Parts: sequence; C-alpha cells; structure tokens
Amino acid sequence: MLLTEEHHNIRKTVRDFAEREVKPLARELDEKAEFSIPLTKKMGELGFFGIRTSHEYGGLDLDTLSYVIAVEELARVDASQAATLAAHISLGIGPIMNYGNGEQKQKYLPMLSSGEGLWAFGLTEPDAGSDSRATKTTGRLEGNQWVINGSKIFITNGASSMNKGATVQVVSGENNGQKEFSTILVDAGTPGFRRVPMHGKMMWRASDTAQLFFDDCRVPSTNLLGKRGEGSKIMLNTLDSGRLAIAAMGLGCAQGAFEMALKYAKERKQFGKPIGHFQVIAFKLADMATKIELARNLLYKGAWLKSNNQPFAKEAAMAKLYCSEIAKEVADEAVQIFGGYGLMKDYDIERFYRDQRLLQIGEGTSEIQRLVISRYIGVYD
Repeated sequence: MLLTEEHHNIRKTVRDFAEREVKPLARELDEKAEFSIPLTKKMGELGFFGIRTSHEYGGLDLDTLSYVIAVEELARVDASQAATLAAHISLGIGPIMNYGNGEQKQKYLPMLSSGEGLWAFGLTEPDAGSDSRATKTTGRLEGNQWVINGSKIFITNGASSMNKGATVQVVSGENNGQKEFSTILVDAGTPGFRRVPMHGKMMWRASDTAQLFFDDCRVPSTNLLGKRGEGSKIMLNTLDSGRLAIAAMGLGCAQGAFEMALKYAKERKQFGKPIGHFQVIAFKLADMATKIELARNLLYKGAWLKSNNQPFAKEAAMAKLYCSEIAKEVADEAVQIFGGYGLMKDYDIERFYRDQRLLQIGEGTSEIQRLVISRYIGVYD
C-alpha cells in the first residue's frame, strides 16, 4: 500500500521521539515498573493523543492509518508507551468521540486530546473477560443520578494522577429477562470511585494498569454515554477499532525485535564469521522479514478500510490475530538468535519477549479473534 507524505511524516516524527526520548528510559522504567508522566505529557505536547480527534476539539483529525503508524513506531521501541497511546485513543477517546453528545464531547475531548489527562475503558471484570456480557457491575437510576456498584480489573490508564475517569459498562436493568447494559462516564474524584494500581506485571511494566472499585458511586444521569441499553454495542464496537491498535503494537514489536536480531547477527561471530552468514540464521531472518511484511499489509488494509468508511471488523480481527501471533514468533526467534544473551535484562530483546505476551490476550484473545473471524467467513450460517 502506498503511503502519503503525511504518513511518512507521522512515522518520522514518532520514530524520532521514540528513539530520542523513549529508548534511553525504556529499560529503567521497565525495571522500576514506573509509569512516566513526563513522557506521557511530551506525547501530548507533540499532538499524539489528538491524532484521531477532529479539529473542533483541538485534534489533528488524521486518518486511521496515521494512528496505526504512530502506535507501530512507539511499539518498535517500547510497548509500554505504545500501550498508553493506543488505549487512550481507541478505548478512552474513541467511545466519547463516537457516541458522546455535544456537551460530553466539549467537556472531555479537548482535555483528553491535548494530553492534559487520560481516560480509561472499564469493561473487564474478575469474572467477565472474554465474556463481556457476564458483567456484574450495576448501575441503578435513582432520580437524576446513577448509583454504581461493582469493580473492574486490568484497566489501562486507570490509576495514575493523569487519569480523569473511565467509561464504565454496567448492568442497568433487564429487558425480557435479559440483562440490559449501559455505559456511563465516571469522573475521577467522584465519591465512591476508587482507583488502585496493579503491580507485579510480567509485561508492559511501565504502563498504568488499574483495578476500579465502585461503592455507591453516584454520577449525574447526564453522564450516560449513548442510549440506555446500548452499552454492550458501544463497548464491542469500540473493541473493533481497538483491535487495529493492538495489531499495530504487535507489528511494532515484531519490527523492533527483528531489527535487534539482524544487527546482532551481523556483529556476533562464531567459528570465525558473523552468525548471520550461517544459513540457519539467515533463513530465520528471512522468514521474520517476510512475516512482518505480510502483517503490515494486512493491518494497513484494515486501517485503510476504516478510514474510507468501509466494513473493517473482519480485517481488524484478522490483523489483531496475525500481528499478535507474528510478534510472538519473531520475538521468540530473535531470542534464539541472541542465545544466552537474549535471556539477560541487559539486552532489550528480553523485554520485547515479555511484552509481546499480552498481545495474544488483551482486547480479545487469539481464540476469540478466531471465533470472530469464523463468523464473518460464514462458518456459523
């Protein structure tokens, strides 16, 4: 797919930032499991968070492919910073931009697009992962207020001081014996709303992951996002778009791991010559490069379809599945090329090997993507 000058400029801008600002800090932030507010604010200052937001609310109003390229380039250096960007745009800004009314957009989008604050996506619960309709968090309408009780888990961008709130799926009642789901905007600082950081992660250690707790949390009835009863539709449609961003993280991770392995294969000598000169290593690298190219073409096609208002959900699921699996394969082969050194924290490939593991789980497991794809291709007529 031919990229425009604008796409190339986005790639250059984000790559320069990632190499200059993120790379020198990535290993230390990972080791300390520290979310970097300064780096996040710099991303905001450069306009990264407003890539998809319209000019009306202070954004750059660029297409989906520009956004995908930005996430890819950050993930090429550090998955944690890429996760912050991807979750905030797709899951934080996305639902408000697509389903918010004029007042809600005016209140939240300028702040969130500038990087002044981050917003979270409250869907996953301890007993509701792949089965999002197993949500137990409740929202009861009392007069002009929603009263929310329950909890959410594994919520990106949910606990840092930059978090301004979350879009939360609740069970808001019943219709014909079936659960009714609605989405509610809950501002940070609301009484009864508690945000707790999660520590001890294997991957994305420099991203902010939270548990959210609601104990008779009262918010205005005007904080309902979209229409009552459309919560599941809003959340699942948001995940369709989010899959492209997670796919971009897989692509960036694979690209970064491949580049490290290629460089090492040229420098590391055994039996009197660079290990890349041995066919077994050269073929590994050739296969890695081929898989990455295929992943990039599939992802960019999905982004192009979305940008041109074409159906893209099938391609998004395919891209998320394939890019996630390729990240796993490429990172694993890269560690093999590094040998024992690839198992040491002194080498960035060790971090990439850990970081890729979430990609087959987050925003729909690889198994769920295969289920989604099988439906689109007509297996379940």
